Amino acid sequence: MGIAVTALAALVLPMSAPAHANPAKPGCVQDQNAHLSEVPTPESVLGFPLGKGQPRVVTTEEIGKYVDAVGRASRRVVTGTVAHSVTGQALPYAIVSSEHNMAPGQLRKIADQVRSLRDPRSLRPDKAARIAADTPAIVWIAGNVHGGEKSGADAALKTLYELASGLSCDVALRNDDLVTVIVPTQNPDGRDAGRRQNAYGFDLNRDWFARTQPETDGKIDMLRDYPPQVFVDAHEMGGRQYFFPPNADPIHHEIADQPVDWINRIGAANAAGFGYNGACTATVTTECFFNYATYDLFYMGYGDTVPSTGFGAAGMTFEKGSASADEDRVQQQFNTQWATTGWAAANKREVLQGYYDIWRTALDEGARGALEPNQVVQPANTVQFPVPDVTVRSYFLLPDRQIGDVRRLVDRLRGMDVEVYRVKKALTVPNARIFGGRSAHDLTVPEGAYWIPMDQPQKHWIQALLGEDPYVPFPYFYDVSSWSNPLLMGVDTVYTGDALQPKAELVKDGDGGVTGPAPRGGSYSYPMDSAAASELTFRLLGMGVPVTRDLTTGVVSLPASAVGLDALDRLANSSGVTVEGAARPAAGTALRTPDVGLFAGTGISTTSGSYGEARYVLGARWGLTLTPVTAADVNGNTPAFTRRTVLVVPDGSSATGGLDAQGLANLKAWVAAGGTYVGLRNEGTRVARAAGLTSTTEKAKPTGYQVIGSHFRVDVAAGSPIGLGRPAEDFQFNNGDPILNPSTTGVNVLTYPADGTFWSNGYTVGADALKGTTALVDEPAGAGHAVLFAYNPLFRAYNENGIHLVANALLAPAQQAPQQRAAAPTPGADARRAAAEKAPEPDDLGGEWRPITIQVADADLARAQAVVAKYTGTARTASAGGSSYITIPNPQGLAADEHPFLRDLISDLRETGVPLRSVVA
Repeated sequence: MGIAVTALAALVLPMSAPAHANPAKPGCVQDQNAHLSEVPTPESVLGFPLGKGQPRVVTTEEIGKYVDAVGRASRRVVTGTVAHSVTGQALPYAIVSSEHNMAPGQLRKIADQVRSLRDPRSLRPDKAARIAADTPAIVWIAGNVHGGEKSGADAALKTLYELASGLSCDVALRNDDLVTVIVPTQNPDGRDAGRRQNAYGFDLNRDWFARTQPETDGKIDMLRDYPPQVFVDAHEMGGRQYFFPPNADPIHHEIADQPVDWINRIGAANAAGFGYNGACTATVTTECFFNYATYDLFYMGYGDTVPSTGFGAAGMTFEKGSASADEDRVQQQFNTQWATTGWAAANKREVLQGYYDIWRTALDEGARGALEPNQVVQPANTVQFPVPDVTVRSYFLLPDRQIGDVRRLVDRLRGMDVEVYRVKKALTVPNARIFGGRSAHDLTVPEGAYWIPMDQPQKHWIQALLGEDPYVPFPYFYDVSSWSNPLLMGVDTVYTGDALQPKAELVKDGDGGVTGPAPRGGSYSYPMDSAAASELTFRLLGMGVPVTRDLTTGVVSLPASAVGLDALDRLANSSGVTVEGAARPAAGTALRTPDVGLFAGTGISTTSGSYGEARYVLGARWGLTLTPVTAADVNGNTPAFTRRTVLVVPDGSSATGGLDAQGLANLKAWVAAGGTYVGLRNEGTRVARAAGLTSTTEKAKPTGYQVIGSHFRVDVAAGSPIGLGRPAEDFQFNNGDPILNPSTTGVNVLTYPADGTFWSNGYTVGADALKGTTALVDEPAGAGHAVLFAYNPLFRAYNENGIHLVANALLAPAQQAPQQRAAAPTPGADARRAAAEKAPEPDDLGGEWRPITIQVADADLARAQAVVAKYTGTARTASAGGSSYITIPNPQGLAADEHPFLRDLISDLRETGVPLRSVVA
């Protein structure tokens, strides 16, 4: 589907373009520069103009100051706070429309009417048509989700000023037919620091489905109040060009046809209006902007895919090159915001009618159990992987284990307006598909299970979030290829195409809590078999409650006298955990709050990546005090290191973490004396090997190997305290992680099956290399042990089954006495660990997080190499199975939009006529 660049009238032109009076909007004027005098200009508040002549970007404080000033001065505007950031900063918003639309009670009526379009079960088509004719559409403009990408926020303030004070017919058109919600900055902490992430190191543009961060959670709640038909997410990227849709492939199959159509048409409006105000020359538009490249519409954590799938909006990423001057960046961001709102106003009736039709189609598809087919929009692409012919009418979340995480998933679904039911009577499912690629006939779903029927308006979102596989249509990946929530949580889940009517009740409130008071001398207990139950355990320990755990069953118990019933009930309810009271006393091995050191190496940023994830999960969620431990602390054996009982080493790209020979010896001695080492992914496992703590070795990845954020089945070692509470078969998320040969001296807690039970979803190539390898090892060493995760169990804080395993690792020191661990050393263990320490690491470009890999046919290799050579001399080439793989080092783990030349390289390859089989970036 190409862009038709045509002249589109003044409604899509920037403010300096000529305009003509619109007779349909009485009282408006031709002069684009006419404004209400009582509304303060940006220059009067900020001291400088926005866009043309702007000398610098606006500060976070100035954003709030200007939003407040306009809100107090304009009767077209109401303001408030979307949410508060990790550090407590406000995320201000402004809602702007005509004075009539903003009259008391009218704005709420508009929002209610738009929301009613989302449920055709209670809204007749004739009533929907009247709403489409008489009601404004809702447009969101959100900027600065990545803190260092600032110009979208400044442009949003300029858009706010024009809509709040402009007297032109362009402004009247927008305000009469739209309600525009403006959130200038979605990441004030990151903006202040000039970094991409928030204060916990989270990329907020990957957090939308999980909502782990307060900035995201509050924003989505407000989206539910004011559901958008158009959503602009304004970013910056490298270079000087501008990107707006049409998107690159892949596009997730469950995004409805209407949003994709609107997105592409808004792209045409942006193209038509882009050549004004010096943004670029209208005759050489390809040097000014581009489409169909880099930015896909696939992963369900983006600020375009979630509005598109979950809210039926034209969710769009706009990207402006950060190499341009401040005034150019802001002006071009404003141009696209103005063109987008102009298109939305001109087409609002069609859009609202189409919005109603989205949910009608969803209901029809859900009743039939039909999944949307895969499609591509990028010229010359074809669908390589069609959605299979499978019927899905119902999902069931089974309650036999991990009930806390099951209920968290239920809450996550309900938080996006999904209707979830609790099964009141067991039923038989004639044809059930069991997550993990299995099936069963006449499967019994027990009472207490949760039923999610597809016959409801949010059918698209249900499939996008719960689906066992996302069914990527085309192998280009800007992010991961799987985020199936049941697999991330390890929740027992089945789905079926059978037409069923279970006896069930709608879930209206959260579950969990204490079943009843325990008598004096009795106890309370619950299985610690989930991330939710783990968090409850740490919270109780933090309150000073004596907690014990049965090391065979994993059940945690506490004396009834140790905590008040009301307080325990509140904690359990917030965790979704059922706590049972009993007359028997508490029993088991006492748990102790771990004294955790968080390894910062030679000065790793404490607000990025794996380190930030650990700070958030262990610190914010679990309430643990985390002491930073640097490489200098370990090298010098300082108290900051030696006094800790646990050392967590996050993921990174160093094989030694900055430890010298003495530091490695100190680390080994600390573990032998009773310490617990917890190593995550690349750096966590390699530092352990360098210190002689493990007999695992790293296996070289075969040529062409690709595991793009996929789920795999793993076997769990019976009797392992690290695997306690996990099922015998579990699922694990792998994002191109190192491949570890099994330990010969410790317990291989998680192992990839070597037989026919091996299974994966998402996109993988050559994944058989994982068969028989290990994903999690528990290595006893003297009185302590090293727990090594080949993957990142804390990834984005939404990998709940991994989070539960980390909790087990942190509590393991209190589960086994040191003398028990040291009593029976494995014969020859020291020699085998020493051999592993000396084994060469695989040649994988320094163990970086994700190199860039471009796959072409062998016949096209020479042409591809010639193009790549213009950009870098560091690329390496290998061939297998008729394909050649060009791998480019990416030592900083940069995303595609942050990379200095990747986008231009891919564009150059396509223009040269080199067919790309896949790109992994």
